[in-house]
Formats: sequence, structure tokens, C-alpha cells
Amino acid sequence: MNPAEIAAPLSGAAAEVSIWGMFWGAHIVVKLVMVGLLLASVWCWAIIVNKALLFSRTRRAMDRFEEVFWSGSSLEDLYAKLQERPAAGMGSLFIAAMREWKRSFQNAGASFMGLQARIDKVLDVSIAREVEKLESNLLVLATVASAGPFVGLFGTVWGIMTSFRSIAASKNTSLAVVAPGIAEALLATAIGLFAAIPALVAYNKLQGDVARTQARLESFADEFSAILSRQIDQHAGQSGRDRAA
Repeated sequence: MNPAEIAAPLSGAAAEVSIWGMFWGAHIVVKLVMVGLLLASVWCWAIIVNKALLFSRTRRAMDRFEEVFWSGSSLEDLYAKLQERPAAGMGSLFIAAMREWKRSFQNAGASFMGLQARIDKVLDVSIAREVEKLESNLLVLATVASAGPFVGLFGTVWGIMTSFRSIAASKNTSLAVVAPGIAEALLATAIGLFAAIPALVAYNKLQGDVARTQARLESFADEFSAILSRQIDQHAGQSGRDRAA
């Protein structure tokens, strides 16, 4: 027999086995697994893009704030400018601490007892809120990264069981009968890995960004708390001299 005559049917069969054809030929359970994994992948990519933009905006905002804060401008002037518009990152910490500072000076005879502790507590709460914003929806990435391959494996196992039942019913064990069903089943595992791998890489990268941003916020909070502590000591000393006089 001419080899070309043998290759022609094989090439035609290979051309029919496309990803779209394997999807439509799969069992309904395997189809649901594939669709669910594809939707999870789209969700993960939406989170990844959103977080990338969020971290970029946060870094730029913190860089601009640090440049203004350490330029030597008055804290009162900076507070007046920032409280007029929404602030994020270090700006939100600064506004929260300054607001607590001003509340303590509303009464002329206000005591400085506990003011430093209150400011530190306000800074800690503000840091926790900022970190919570950055970490939101990261659990989705972790879940897809860990569960995606197993969900895909479930679809593969189900598809292979269906293929073996078809083999048993047809009593034909030729590769031409077995291969399409197994290929359809393995497609579920491939889609599971397609969803899980980017989610895992993005989760690790974003968690590192969260840790670095939190470290910057905590460093600024310590420095700003020290500045306010010196201000408290100066005001307390001035109040003591006024009472003595």
C-alpha cells in the first residue's frame, strides 16, 4: 500500500481533533468543569490587572507624599491640603494621626496623658485598613491556584471513566477509539493548570508587594509618631512653664 494513502486518513483525523472539537465532544460533567475553570481564570486575570493598577497607584501616591512630607513644609499646611481630597497609603495615616492630634487640642486645658498611645493606636488601625484594601481578593487567587489542578483532575478522571465505558460498550480497544475520549479528558487538566499557574505566580508576587508596602507604611508611622512625640514634649513643657509662671 502507498504510504501516502495511509497518511491521508491519519492527517484528516488529526485535523478533526481540535480544542473546540474536544470540548464539544466531552461529557457534560467535563464540560462544566472546563467552563468553571475558564471562568475562574478570567476572574483571576481581572483581579491581577486590578491589583497591578492599585499597587502602581499606591506606590506613586506614597512617593509623592514622601517627597512633600520631607520637603520641610508645615504639617498644618499639608494637613489642610490632604483633608480636602481622598488620601491613600501614607496620606491616610498622616490625616488620621493629625485628626487625633487636633482633637486633643480642642480644649484649652486638654491633658497630654495618653495622647502618644492614642496616636500610635490610630496609626496601627490605619495601617491595618490600608493592608486590608491591598489584600482584598487575593484569597481568590490562592484558592484557584491550589484547587484548580484538582478540579481539572476531577474532570480528567470523569472523562477517562466515560471513555472506558464507551470502550466496554463498543468492545473496540483500538487507539482510534480510545484517543479522542482521553484527549478530551486531559483537556480538563490542561485548563486547570492554565488557571492555576498564573494565579499562583500572581499571588506570590502580590503578597510580596503587600509586605513591602506594609513595611513602608510601618516605617513612616514610626517616624511620624516620633515627630509628634517631640511635639507633645514641647507642648507639655510649655504648658508646665505657663502654669509655673
